[in-house]
Amino acid sequence: MPCGVEALDLPVRNGAPSRSGGPRPRNTMAHLDSEVKEECLREDLKFYFMNPCEKYRARRQLPWKLGLQILKIVMVTTQLVRFGLSNQLVVAFKEENTVAFKHLFLKGYSGIDEDDYSYSVYTQEDAYESIFFAINQYHHLKNISLGTLGYGENEDNRIGLKVCKQHYKKGSMFPSNETLNIDSDTERDCLHIDLQALSKNPQDWKNSSFFRLEFYRLLQVEISFHLKGIDLQTIHFRELPDCYIFQNTITFDNRAHSGKIKIYFDSDAHIEECKDLNISGSSCHFVWKLFPGKACLTIAFCFCSSVQKNTQYILVFDAFVIVICLASLILCTRSIVLALKLRKNLTNYDLCSILLGTSTLLVWVGVIRYLGYFQAYNVLILTMQASLPKVLRFCACAGMIYLGYTFCGWIVLGPYHDKFEDLDTVAECLFSLVNGDDMFATFAQIQKKSILVWLFSRLYLYSFISLFIYMILSLFIALITDSYDTIKKYQQNGFPDTDLQEFLKDCSSKEKCQKESSAFLSCICCLRRKGSDDHLILIN
Repeated sequence: MPCGVEALDLPVRNGAPSRSGGPRPRNTMAHLDSEVKEECLREDLKFYFMNPCEKYRARRQLPWKLGLQILKIVMVTTQLVRFGLSNQLVVAFKEENTVAFKHLFLKGYSGIDEDDYSYSVYTQEDAYESIFFAINQYHHLKNISLGTLGYGENEDNRIGLKVCKQHYKKGSMFPSNETLNIDSDTERDCLHIDLQALSKNPQDWKNSSFFRLEFYRLLQVEISFHLKGIDLQTIHFRELPDCYIFQNTITFDNRAHSGKIKIYFDSDAHIEECKDLNISGSSCHFVWKLFPGKACLTIAFCFCSSVQKNTQYILVFDAFVIVICLASLILCTRSIVLALKLRKNLTNYDLCSILLGTSTLLVWVGVIRYLGYFQAYNVLILTMQASLPKVLRFCACAGMIYLGYTFCGWIVLGPYHDKFEDLDTVAECLFSLVNGDDMFATFAQIQKKSILVWLFSRLYLYSFISLFIYMILSLFIALITDSYDTIKKYQQNGFPDTDLQEFLKDCSSKEKCQKESSAFLSCICCLRRKGSDDHLILIN
Protein backbone atom coordinates (compact mmCIF):
# COMPACT_ATOMS: atom_id res chain seq x y z
CA MET A 1 0.00 0.00 0.00
CA PRO A 2 1.18 3.62 -0.47
CA CYS A 3 3.16 5.76 2.01
CA GLY A 4 4.79 2.75 3.67
CA VAL A 5 1.69 1.66 5.52
CA GLU A 6 1.21 -2.10 5.50
CA ALA A 7 -2.36 -3.34 5.78
CA LEU A 8 -3.12 -6.03 8.27
CA ASP A 9 -3.95 -9.25 6.49
CA LEU A 10 -5.42 -11.04 9.50
CA PRO A 11 -9.01 -12.32 9.61
CA VAL A 12 -11.35 -10.78 12.15
CA ARG A 13 -13.65 -12.55 14.62
CA ASN A 14 -16.09 -10.56 16.76
CA GLY A 15 -14.42 -7.28 15.85
CA ALA A 16 -10.83 -8.57 16.43
CA PRO A 17 -8.25 -10.18 14.16
CA SER A 18 -8.67 -13.95 13.84
CA ARG A 19 -6.04 -16.59 13.08
CA SER A 20 -8.48 -18.75 11.17
CA GLY A 21 -9.32 -16.12 8.58
CA GLY A 22 -12.63 -14.56 7.64
CA PRO A 23 -14.10 -11.29 6.40
CA ARG A 24 -13.31 -8.02 8.12
CA PRO A 25 -16.09 -5.78 9.44
CA ARG A 26 -16.80 -2.61 7.46
CA ASN A 27 -15.88 -0.29 10.32
CA THR A 28 -12.45 -1.90 10.54
CA MET A 29 -11.91 -1.48 6.80
CA ALA A 30 -12.96 2.16 6.99
CA HIS A 31 -10.61 2.69 9.94
CA LEU A 32 -7.68 1.19 8.06
CA ASP A 33 -8.46 3.28 4.98
CA SER A 34 -8.55 6.42 7.15
CA GLU A 35 -5.18 5.53 8.65
CA VAL A 36 -3.70 5.07 5.19
CA LYS A 37 -4.97 8.46 4.02
CA GLU A 38 -3.75 10.10 7.22
CA GLU A 39 -0.29 8.59 6.83
CA CYS A 40 -0.14 9.75 3.19
CA LEU A 41 -1.11 13.25 4.26
CA ARG A 42 1.64 13.27 6.89
CA GLU A 43 4.28 12.18 4.38
CA ASP A 44 3.13 14.74 1.81
CA LEU A 45 3.32 17.52 4.38
CA LYS A 46 6.68 16.23 5.56
CA PHE A 47 7.97 16.37 1.99
CA TYR A 48 6.53 19.85 1.43
CA PHE A 49 8.52 21.35 4.29
CA MET A 50 11.79 19.63 3.35
CA ASN A 51 14.70 21.63 1.95
CA PRO A 52 15.92 20.77 -1.57
CA CYS A 53 18.63 18.40 -0.29
CA GLU A 54 16.19 16.47 1.88
CA LYS A 55 13.77 16.21 -1.03
CA TYR A 56 16.50 14.64 -3.12
CA ARG A 57 17.33 12.13 -0.40
CA ALA A 58 13.66 11.31 0.11
CA ARG A 59 12.45 10.89 -3.49
CA ARG A 60 15.54 11.44 -5.67
CA GLN A 61 14.01 14.71 -6.87
CA LEU A 62 16.69 17.05 -8.16
CA PRO A 63 16.40 20.67 -6.91
CA TRP A 64 15.79 21.98 -10.41
CA LYS A 65 13.52 24.75 -9.17
CA LEU A 66 16.34 26.15 -7.05
CA GLY A 67 18.71 25.87 -9.99
CA LEU A 68 16.19 27.68 -12.18
CA GLN A 69 15.92 30.52 -9.69
CA ILE A 70 19.71 30.86 -9.44
CA LEU A 71 20.01 30.83 -13.23
CA LYS A 72 17.30 33.46 -13.48
CA ILE A 73 19.16 35.65 -10.99
CA VAL A 74 22.34 35.44 -13.05
CA MET A 75 20.54 36.14 -16.32
CA VAL A 76 18.39 39.00 -15.04
CA THR A 77 21.33 40.61 -13.23
CA THR A 78 23.43 40.40 -16.40
CA GLN A 79 20.63 41.98 -18.39
CA LEU A 80 20.27 44.67 -15.74
CA VAL A 81 23.99 45.48 -15.94
CA ARG A 82 23.75 45.75 -19.74
CA PHE A 83 20.77 48.05 -19.45
CA GLY A 84 22.50 50.10 -16.74
CA LEU A 85 25.55 50.67 -18.93
CA SER A 86 23.31 51.78 -21.78
CA ASN A 87 21.31 54.00 -19.45
CA GLN A 88 24.54 55.66 -18.29
CA LEU A 89 25.12 56.85 -21.84
CA VAL A 90 21.61 58.31 -22.00
CA VAL A 91 21.92 60.09 -18.66
CA ALA A 92 25.38 61.45 -19.51
CA PHE A 93 24.17 62.71 -22.89
CA LYS A 94 21.20 64.53 -21.33
CA GLU A 95 23.23 66.09 -18.51
CA GLU A 96 26.10 67.21 -20.74
CA ASN A 97 23.69 68.79 -23.23
CA THR A 98 21.92 70.66 -20.41
CA VAL A 99 25.24 72.09 -19.23
CA ALA A 100 26.15 73.01 -22.82
CA PHE A 101 22.78 74.74 -23.32
CA LYS A 102 23.31 76.86 -20.20
CA HIS A 103 26.70 78.02 -21.45
CA LEU A 104 25.25 78.68 -24.92
CA PHE A 105 22.09 80.60 -24.06
CA LEU A 106 22.75 82.21 -20.66
CA LYS A 107 24.87 85.34 -20.79
CA GLY A 108 27.60 85.34 -18.16
CA TYR A 109 26.84 81.86 -16.87
CA SER A 110 29.71 80.79 -14.61
CA GLY A 111 29.04 77.05 -14.67
CA ILE A 112 27.71 76.89 -11.10
CA ASP A 113 24.00 77.32 -10.36
CA GLU A 114 22.93 79.75 -7.65
CA ASP A 115 20.74 77.75 -5.26
CA ASP A 116 17.86 76.31 -7.33
CA TYR A 117 18.21 78.78 -10.24
CA SER A 118 20.99 79.25 -12.78
CA TYR A 119 22.00 82.86 -12.09
CA SER A 120 20.46 86.30 -11.51
CA VAL A 121 20.58 89.88 -12.85
CA TYR A 122 20.08 93.15 -11.00
CA THR A 123 19.74 95.90 -13.64
CA GLN A 124 17.36 96.53 -16.52
CA GLU A 125 20.24 96.61 -18.96
CA ASP A 126 21.44 93.18 -17.85
CA ALA A 127 17.90 91.82 -18.19
CA TYR A 128 17.55 93.10 -21.77
CA GLU A 129 21.01 91.86 -22.70
CA SER A 130 20.28 88.39 -21.30
CA ILE A 131 17.02 88.14 -23.28
CA PHE A 132 18.55 89.31 -26.57
CA PHE A 133 21.66 87.19 -26.00
CA ALA A 134 19.57 84.00 -25.81
CA ILE A 135 17.65 84.90 -28.97
CA ASN A 136 20.84 85.75 -30.88
CA GLN A 137 22.56 82.53 -29.79
CA TYR A 138 19.58 80.54 -31.02
CA HIS A 139 19.90 82.24 -34.42
CA HIS A 140 23.60 81.36 -34.76
CA LEU A 141 23.33 77.93 -33.12
CA LYS A 142 24.73 75.90 -36.03
CA ASN A 143 27.77 78.14 -36.26
CA ILE A 144 28.70 78.12 -32.58
CA SER A 145 27.54 74.79 -31.16
CA LEU A 146 29.93 71.86 -30.83
CA GLY A 147 27.13 69.29 -30.62
CA THR A 148 25.04 67.53 -33.24
CA LEU A 149 22.11 69.93 -32.86
CA GLY A 150 19.40 71.21 -35.17
CA TYR A 151 16.22 73.25 -34.94
CA GLY A 152 13.05 71.49 -33.91
CA GLU A 153 9.36 72.26 -34.24
CA ASN A 154 7.38 73.43 -31.23
CA GLU A 155 3.82 72.55 -30.26
CA ASP A 156 2.48 74.76 -33.09
CA ASN A 157 4.62 72.89 -35.67
CA ARG A 158 6.72 76.02 -36.17
CA ILE A 159 10.49 76.45 -36.04
CA GLY A 160 11.70 79.36 -33.96
CA LEU A 161 11.47 80.88 -30.51
CA LYS A 162 8.36 81.60 -28.53
CA VAL A 163 8.72 84.56 -26.17
CA CYS A 164 5.98 85.12 -23.60
CA LYS A 165 5.69 87.75 -20.89
CA GLN A 166 3.33 87.81 -17.93
CA HIS A 167 2.52 91.03 -16.09
CA TYR A 168 -0.08 92.82 -14.03
CA LYS A 169 -2.57 95.02 -15.77
CA LYS A 170 -1.64 98.66 -16.11
CA GLY A 171 -1.36 100.76 -13.01
CA SER A 172 0.95 103.16 -11.27
CA MET A 173 3.32 102.85 -8.34
CA PHE A 174 5.24 105.55 -6.45
CA PRO A 175 7.34 103.98 -3.64
CA SER A 176 8.64 107.38 -2.51
CA ASN A 177 5.10 108.52 -1.76
CA GLU A 178 4.06 105.08 -0.49
CA THR A 179 1.25 104.92 -3.05
CA LEU A 180 0.23 101.99 -5.23
CA ASN A 181 -2.46 101.75 -7.88
CA ILE A 182 -2.34 98.46 -9.78
CA ASP A 183 -4.75 95.80 -11.03
CA SER A 184 -3.87 92.38 -9.57
CA ASP A 185 -5.24 90.54 -12.62
CA THR A 186 -2.47 89.20 -14.87
CA GLU A 187 -2.05 89.23 -18.63
CA ARG A 188 0.06 87.00 -20.83
CA ASP A 189 1.38 88.09 -24.23
CA CYS A 190 3.38 85.86 -26.58
CA LEU A 191 5.49 86.53 -29.66
CA HIS A 192 6.79 83.92 -32.10
CA ILE A 193 10.13 84.77 -33.76
CA ASP A 194 11.00 82.52 -36.67
CA LEU A 195 14.37 82.15 -38.35
CA GLN A 196 13.47 84.47 -41.22
CA ALA A 197 12.69 87.32 -38.85
CA LEU A 198 15.96 86.74 -37.05
CA SER A 199 18.04 86.77 -40.23
CA LYS A 200 16.35 89.52 -42.27
CA ASN A 201 15.45 92.28 -39.83
CA PRO A 202 17.14 91.64 -36.50
CA GLN A 203 16.44 95.18 -35.20
CA ASP A 204 12.72 95.09 -35.93
CA TRP A 205 11.86 92.65 -33.21
CA LYS A 206 14.35 94.25 -30.79
CA ASN A 207 12.71 97.66 -31.18
CA SER A 208 9.18 96.33 -31.10
CA SER A 209 6.80 97.40 -28.36
CA PHE A 210 6.67 93.83 -27.09
CA PHE A 211 10.16 94.15 -25.59
CA ARG A 212 9.44 97.46 -23.85
CA LEU A 213 9.16 95.94 -20.43
CA GLU A 214 7.64 97.76 -17.48
CA PHE A 215 9.51 96.04 -14.69
CA TYR A 216 7.32 97.34 -11.86
CA ARG A 217 4.44 95.19 -13.14
CA LEU A 218 6.40 92.48 -14.94
CA LEU A 219 6.08 88.98 -13.42
CA GLN A 220 8.16 86.85 -15.75
CA VAL A 221 9.52 86.47 -19.27
CA GLU A 222 9.68 83.00 -20.77
CA ILE A 223 11.69 81.97 -23.85
CA SER A 224 10.95 78.47 -25.16
CA PHE A 225 12.41 76.61 -28.14
CA HIS A 226 12.95 73.05 -29.34
CA LEU A 227 16.21 71.50 -30.50
CA LYS A 228 17.00 68.10 -32.00
CA GLY A 229 20.12 66.06 -31.42
CA ILE A 230 21.62 62.64 -32.11
CA ASP A 231 23.66 60.66 -29.59
CA LEU A 232 26.61 59.38 -31.62
CA GLN A 233 28.61 57.96 -28.71
CA THR A 234 26.53 54.74 -28.81
CA ILE A 235 28.20 53.80 -32.11
CA HIS A 236 31.45 53.10 -30.26
CA PHE A 237 29.58 50.62 -28.07
CA ARG A 238 28.09 48.76 -31.05
CA GLU A 239 24.63 50.23 -30.53
CA LEU A 240 22.35 52.19 -32.83
CA PRO A 241 22.20 55.95 -32.09
CA ASP A 242 19.17 57.57 -30.46
CA CYS A 243 17.48 60.76 -31.62
CA TYR A 244 16.54 63.35 -29.00
CA ILE A 245 14.17 66.31 -28.83
CA PHE A 246 15.13 68.93 -26.25
CA GLN A 247 12.35 71.20 -24.98
CA ASN A 248 14.25 74.17 -23.55
CA THR A 249 12.75 76.97 -21.49
CA ILE A 250 14.50 80.07 -20.12
CA THR A 251 12.48 81.84 -17.40
CA PHE A 252 13.21 85.33 -16.08
CA ASP A 253 11.38 85.38 -12.74
CA ASN A 254 10.48 88.80 -11.30
CA ARG A 255 7.55 87.76 -9.08
CA ALA A 256 9.27 88.94 -5.91
CA HIS A 257 9.94 92.45 -7.31
CA SER A 258 12.92 92.62 -4.99
CA GLY A 259 15.36 94.09 -7.51
CA LYS A 260 16.68 90.64 -8.36
CA ILE A 261 15.48 88.66 -11.39
CA LYS A 262 16.19 84.96 -11.10
CA ILE A 263 16.94 83.18 -14.37
CA TYR A 264 15.98 79.52 -14.63
CA PHE A 265 16.96 77.14 -17.43
CA ASP A 266 14.96 73.95 -17.87
CA SER A 267 15.67 71.28 -20.48
CA ASP A 268 13.39 68.29 -20.95
CA ALA A 269 14.73 65.58 -23.27
CA HIS A 270 12.61 62.99 -25.10
CA ILE A 271 13.92 60.01 -27.04
CA GLU A 272 12.39 59.26 -30.42
CA GLU A 273 13.13 56.77 -33.15
CA CYS A 274 15.24 58.21 -35.93
CA LYS A 275 13.32 58.40 -39.18
CA ASP A 276 16.33 58.07 -41.48
CA LEU A 277 19.68 56.91 -40.12
CA ASN A 278 22.45 55.86 -42.48
CA ILE A 279 25.87 55.13 -40.98
CA SER A 280 28.56 53.80 -43.27
CA GLY A 281 32.25 53.18 -42.96
CA SER A 282 34.98 50.57 -42.98
CA SER A 283 33.80 49.05 -39.73
CA CYS A 284 30.03 49.02 -40.06
CA HIS A 285 27.07 50.08 -42.15
CA PHE A 286 23.57 50.58 -40.80
CA VAL A 287 20.40 51.45 -42.63
CA TRP A 288 17.50 52.42 -40.42
CA LYS A 289 14.26 53.16 -42.19
CA LEU A 290 10.95 54.11 -40.59
CA PHE A 291 8.12 53.25 -42.93
CA PRO A 292 5.50 56.05 -43.28
CA GLY A 293 2.17 55.29 -41.67
CA LYS A 294 3.55 52.43 -39.58
CA ALA A 295 4.80 53.71 -36.24
CA CYS A 296 7.52 51.84 -34.40
CA LEU A 297 8.24 49.60 -37.43
CA THR A 298 11.99 49.60 -37.97
CA ILE A 299 14.20 47.46 -40.19
CA ALA A 300 17.91 47.42 -39.45
CA PHE A 301 20.51 46.06 -41.84
CA CYS A 302 23.94 45.38 -40.40
CA PHE A 303 26.71 44.56 -42.85
CA CYS A 304 29.65 44.71 -40.45
CA SER A 305 30.84 41.30 -39.30
CA SER A 306 31.82 42.37 -35.79
CA VAL A 307 28.63 44.30 -35.12
CA GLN A 308 26.55 41.57 -36.71
CA LYS A 309 28.06 38.93 -34.42
CA ASN A 310 27.60 41.17 -31.42
CA THR A 311 23.95 41.74 -32.34
CA GLN A 312 23.39 38.02 -32.81
CA TYR A 313 24.92 37.22 -29.43
CA ILE A 314 22.72 39.80 -27.77
CA LEU A 315 19.63 38.42 -29.48
CA VAL A 316 20.50 34.87 -28.41
CA PHE A 317 21.14 36.03 -24.87
CA ASP A 318 17.87 37.96 -24.76
CA ALA A 319 16.00 34.94 -26.10
CA PHE A 320 17.57 32.73 -23.43
CA VAL A 321 16.57 35.25 -20.76
CA ILE A 322 13.01 35.17 -22.07
CA VAL A 323 12.93 31.37 -21.91
CA ILE A 324 14.26 31.30 -18.34
CA CYS A 325 11.86 33.99 -17.20
CA LEU A 326 8.91 32.24 -18.82
CA ALA A 327 9.84 29.04 -17.02
CA SER A 328 9.90 30.95 -13.75
CA LEU A 329 6.58 32.59 -14.55
CA ILE A 330 4.99 29.21 -15.07
CA LEU A 331 5.93 28.35 -11.49
CA CYS A 332 4.41 31.64 -10.29
CA THR A 333 1.02 31.81 -11.99
CA ARG A 334 0.13 35.15 -10.45
CA SER A 335 3.12 36.77 -12.12
CA ILE A 336 1.94 35.70 -15.58
CA VAL A 337 -0.94 38.18 -15.59
CA LEU A 338 1.34 40.99 -14.45
CA ALA A 339 3.96 40.08 -17.06
CA LEU A 340 1.38 40.20 -19.86
CA LYS A 341 0.29 43.66 -18.75
CA LEU A 342 3.87 44.91 -18.64
CA ARG A 343 5.01 43.32 -21.92
CA LYS A 344 5.31 46.28 -24.36
CA ASN A 345 7.94 48.23 -26.27
CA LEU A 346 9.13 51.13 -24.14
CA THR A 347 11.57 53.95 -24.84
CA ASN A 348 11.07 55.52 -21.42
CA TYR A 349 14.35 54.76 -19.67
CA ASP A 350 13.00 55.85 -16.29
CA LEU A 351 10.09 53.38 -16.39
CA CYS A 352 12.33 50.60 -17.73
CA SER A 353 14.88 51.21 -14.99
CA ILE A 354 12.14 51.09 -12.32
CA LEU A 355 10.76 47.83 -13.69
CA LEU A 356 14.17 46.19 -14.11
CA GLY A 357 15.44 47.40 -10.76
CA THR A 358 12.32 46.26 -8.90
CA SER A 359 12.28 42.87 -10.64
CA THR A 360 15.95 42.28 -9.81
CA LEU A 361 15.29 43.23 -6.18
CA LEU A 362 12.37 40.79 -5.96
CA VAL A 363 14.38 38.03 -7.66
CA TRP A 364 17.21 38.33 -5.14
CA VAL A 365 14.85 38.58 -2.17
CA GLY A 366 12.96 35.52 -3.44
CA VAL A 367 15.99 33.33 -2.82
CA ILE A 368 15.57 33.88 0.92
CA ARG A 369 12.70 31.39 0.95
CA TYR A 370 15.19 28.62 0.13
CA LEU A 371 17.58 29.69 2.89
CA GLY A 372 14.67 29.62 5.30
CA TYR A 373 14.75 25.82 5.32
CA PHE A 374 18.14 25.81 7.05
CA GLN A 375 18.39 26.64 10.72
CA ALA A 376 21.72 28.40 10.41
CA TYR A 377 20.46 30.87 7.80
CA ASN A 378 16.91 31.72 8.76
CA VAL A 379 17.59 33.83 11.87
CA LEU A 380 17.00 37.04 9.92
CA ILE A 381 13.74 35.77 8.44
CA LEU A 382 12.35 34.57 11.76
CA THR A 383 13.45 37.75 13.56
CA MET A 384 11.78 39.97 10.96
CA GLN A 385 8.65 37.84 11.05
CA ALA A 386 8.44 37.92 14.85
CA SER A 387 9.20 41.64 15.24
CA LEU A 388 7.18 43.01 12.30
CA PRO A 389 3.78 43.34 14.10
CA LYS A 390 5.36 45.04 17.11
CA VAL A 391 7.46 47.34 14.93
CA LEU A 392 4.44 48.42 12.85
CA ARG A 393 2.42 49.26 15.96
CA PHE A 394 5.39 51.13 17.41
CA CYS A 395 5.96 53.10 14.20
CA ALA A 396 2.29 54.11 14.13
CA CYS A 397 2.66 55.77 17.55
CA ALA A 398 6.10 57.26 16.81
CA GLY A 399 4.83 58.58 13.47
CA MET A 400 2.28 60.75 15.22
CA ILE A 401 5.03 62.44 17.26
CA TYR A 402 7.19 62.76 14.14
CA LEU A 403 4.40 64.47 12.17
CA GLY A 404 3.78 66.84 15.07
CA TYR A 405 7.41 67.96 15.07
CA THR A 406 7.34 68.22 11.26
CA PHE A 407 4.38 70.59 11.15
CA CYS A 408 5.66 72.61 14.11
CA GLY A 409 9.10 73.12 12.54
CA TRP A 410 7.59 74.03 9.17
CA ILE A 411 5.36 76.72 10.63
CA VAL A 412 7.74 78.26 13.17
CA LEU A 413 11.22 77.84 11.69
CA GLY A 414 10.32 78.05 7.98
CA PRO A 415 11.04 81.78 7.62
CA TYR A 416 14.36 81.49 9.48
CA HIS A 417 15.93 78.28 8.19
CA ASP A 418 16.48 76.91 4.67
CA LYS A 419 15.85 73.31 5.76
CA PHE A 420 12.42 74.15 7.13
CA GLU A 421 10.99 76.08 4.18
CA ASP A 422 9.05 73.15 2.63
CA LEU A 423 7.14 70.41 4.39
CA ASP A 424 8.98 67.61 2.61
CA THR A 425 12.33 69.29 3.34
CA VAL A 426 11.45 69.45 7.04
CA ALA A 427 10.63 65.73 7.09
CA GLU A 428 13.94 64.92 5.38
CA CYS A 429 15.89 67.18 7.76
CA LEU A 430 14.34 65.58 10.86
CA PHE A 431 14.99 62.10 9.48
CA SER A 432 18.64 63.03 9.01
CA LEU A 433 18.80 64.28 12.60
CA VAL A 434 17.42 60.97 13.85
CA ASN A 435 20.34 59.24 12.14
CA GLY A 436 22.85 61.73 13.57
CA ASP A 437 23.58 63.54 10.28
CA ASP A 438 24.29 67.25 9.87
CA MET A 439 23.40 68.21 13.44
CA PHE A 440 25.78 71.14 13.91
CA ALA A 441 24.85 72.70 10.56
CA THR A 442 21.16 72.54 11.46
CA PHE A 443 21.81 74.36 14.73
CA ALA A 444 24.19 76.90 13.18
CA GLN A 445 21.97 77.94 10.25
CA ILE A 446 19.16 79.29 12.44
CA GLN A 447 18.94 83.03 11.77
CA LYS A 448 19.13 85.20 14.89
CA LYS A 449 16.67 87.82 13.69
CA SER A 450 14.27 86.96 16.49
CA ILE A 451 15.52 85.98 19.94
CA LEU A 452 12.22 84.28 20.74
CA VAL A 453 12.39 82.11 17.63
CA TRP A 454 16.07 81.35 18.26
CA LEU A 455 15.32 80.13 21.80
CA PHE A 456 12.37 78.12 20.52
CA SER A 457 14.58 76.49 17.85
CA ARG A 458 17.02 75.30 20.53
CA LEU A 459 14.21 73.83 22.63
CA TYR A 460 12.66 72.29 19.51
CA LEU A 461 15.86 70.64 18.22
CA TYR A 462 17.15 69.46 21.61
CA SER A 463 13.82 67.91 22.54
CA PHE A 464 13.43 66.21 19.15
CA ILE A 465 16.95 64.77 19.14
CA SER A 466 16.73 63.62 22.75
CA LEU A 467 13.30 62.07 22.33
CA PHE A 468 13.94 60.22 19.06
CA ILE A 469 17.58 59.19 19.44
CA TYR A 470 17.71 58.33 23.13
CA MET A 471 14.20 56.96 23.58
CA ILE A 472 12.24 56.14 20.43
CA LEU A 473 15.16 54.80 18.40
CA SER A 474 16.42 52.80 21.38
CA LEU A 475 12.98 51.28 21.90
CA PHE A 476 12.80 50.49 18.20
CA ILE A 477 16.08 48.59 18.37
CA ALA A 478 15.00 46.92 21.62
CA LEU A 479 11.91 45.46 19.93
CA ILE A 480 14.02 43.82 17.26
CA THR A 481 16.64 42.67 19.78
CA ASP A 482 13.96 41.09 21.94
CA SER A 483 12.63 39.14 18.99
CA TYR A 484 16.16 38.08 18.08
CA ASP A 485 16.85 36.84 21.62
CA THR A 486 13.61 34.87 21.58
CA ILE A 487 14.53 33.22 18.29
CA LYS A 488 18.02 32.34 19.59
CA LYS A 489 16.52 30.68 22.66
CA TYR A 490 14.12 28.72 20.49
CA GLN A 491 17.01 27.54 18.31
CA GLN A 492 18.91 26.33 21.38
CA ASN A 493 16.02 24.81 23.32
CA GLY A 494 13.65 24.03 20.50
CA PHE A 495 10.76 25.87 18.91
CA PRO A 496 7.28 25.44 20.38
CA ASP A 497 5.36 22.86 18.40
CA THR A 498 2.58 24.09 16.19
CA ASP A 499 -0.55 22.11 15.41
CA LEU A 500 0.97 21.12 12.09
CA GLN A 501 4.14 19.85 13.76
CA GLU A 502 2.11 17.87 16.26
CA PHE A 503 0.38 16.21 13.35
CA LEU A 504 3.67 15.44 11.64
CA LYS A 505 5.13 13.83 14.79
CA ASP A 506 3.09 10.72 14.11
CA CYS A 507 4.76 10.25 10.74
CA SER A 508 6.62 7.03 10.18
CA SER A 509 10.35 6.89 10.71
CA LYS A 510 12.56 9.04 8.57
CA GLU A 511 14.12 5.96 6.95
CA LYS A 512 10.75 5.08 5.39
CA CYS A 513 10.28 8.56 3.98
CA GLN A 514 13.77 8.91 2.53
CA LYS A 515 16.12 6.93 0.37
CA GLU A 516 19.85 6.60 0.52
CA SER A 517 21.92 8.99 -1.56
CA SER A 518 23.82 7.75 -4.57
CA ALA A 519 27.61 7.57 -4.52
CA PHE A 520 28.24 10.18 -7.20
CA LEU A 521 26.84 12.92 -4.94
CA SER A 522 29.32 12.24 -2.16
CA CYS A 523 30.93 15.68 -2.45
CA ILE A 524 27.90 17.96 -2.71
CA CYS A 525 25.42 19.40 -0.27
CA CYS A 526 22.70 16.80 -0.86
CA LEU A 527 24.66 14.10 1.01
CA ARG A 528 22.98 12.42 3.94
CA ARG A 529 24.25 14.09 7.05
CA LYS A 530 23.71 13.56 10.74
CA GLY A 531 20.36 14.40 12.18
CA SER A 532 21.83 17.24 14.21
CA ASP A 533 23.05 19.07 11.08
CA ASP A 534 19.66 19.82 9.52
CA HIS A 535 16.57 20.63 11.49
CA LEU A 536 13.10 21.01 10.11
CA ILE A 537 11.78 24.45 10.98
CA LEU A 538 8.30 25.39 9.90
CA ILE A 539 7.83 29.04 9.02
CA ASN A 540 4.28 30.24 9.45
